[in-house]
Amino acid sequence: MGTPGTAATFDLYPLRFRFETCKLREFSGNGLRGAFGSALKKMNAEAYARYFSPRAEANSGPSGLGDPPRPFVFRLAGPLEAGLNLFLTREPGIEPFKQAMAELGSLQSVAGTELLRLSLSAAARPVHRLRLHFLTPTEIKGADRPEFGILMARIRDRVSTLRELYGAGPIEIDFKAFGERARRVSMTRCELVPVAAERASRSTGQRHSLGGFTGLAEYEGDVSEFLPYLEIARWTGVGRQTVWGKGEIAYETL
Repeated sequence: MGTPGTAATFDLYPLRFRFETCKLREFSGNGLRGAFGSALKKMNAEAYARYFSPRAEANSGPSGLGDPPRPFVFRLAGPLEAGLNLFLTREPGIEPFKQAMAELGSLQSVAGTELLRLSLSAAARPVHRLRLHFLTPTEIKGADRPEFGILMARIRDRVSTLRELYGAGPIEIDFKAFGERARRVSMTRCELVPVAAERASRSTGQRHSLGGFTGLAEYEGDVSEFLPYLEIARWTGVGRQTVWGKGEIAYETL
């Protein structure tokens, strides 16, 4: 497989909801996630099972394959403003998600209903230095530090999986070669702040970590081909539990 052509994109709906009043006691990523799930389950049990609580089918993939990622993440945009980045671009579209959000309060407006297409093509100009900001607690499985090779492998896999399950199909690249090139990029600065937080599941009583690290890291090397993936990761998040708002990043070239 070669690198994606100019037509290759990652598509999403950047939905934004502004409430006049809201029923939530806690206007947070975790609070939104729980209330939204309850509303969706009452309104559309099939959509809830497929998109809010997806499960891996038996014999559907390699041994140890985890459950599929949900096709959305929440973003807090203000005291009564919630973002829902939706990666489901096939049927049934955005309506079940809009309807479930409308159950959480009195909506003043809904924006972001037009499809946003993000190119997968490499940057036109060479870029050799990069600063990455971890805005919300980020937890990368198997790594205490966001080394570039590990980070890009997680982003690559998440982007391809979301696109395969909910969009135009898996990305057509040489995954191994992509990872090898990413590993050649060096981390030159790393300033992280550990964050300890957790939530308790109302249904099971189990406690789940909402922690990770925030801060920044800088990298040096040929990063041009990775910028489109970092741009997509701004919308998808990276790492564990992104649906609650974890793993939100921003980046700048230096």
